[in-house]
Amino acid sequence: MRAPVDAARIRALARELGGAAREETTLYLTGGATAVIEGWRRSTVEVDLRLEPDSDALVRRLSELKEELDLNIELASPPDFVPELPGFEEIEPMLHRYPAIDPASFRAKVERALGDS
Repeated sequence: MRAPVDAARIRALARELGGAAREETTLYLTGGATAVIEGWRRSTVEVDLRLEPDSDALVRRLSELKEELDLNIELASPPDFVPELPGFEEIEPMLHRYPAIDPASFRAKVERALGDS
């Protein structure tokens, strides 16, 4: 099991990826890594990230950095888990693609968050 990931190690990962990029690339941090960078938490178990554009060279470098920096790294971002919300009725037919989401409870939570209940 790897040690929890703090902000210094997340920043080291970003620096290393920036140095390895051969074209302009955007690194999106999601999940716990975002909370750590924002100072909301001291650490996270893994670094969830997305690279745009996708790059085989950077993904290979991620595998090396996982070992060098002793990090758990997951290629993941919100679009991998929840569809965009153009309107709840528009995404309901697509929710079967997200088995972790119960449509009825998800709808209730969205309506509560938006104050529509």
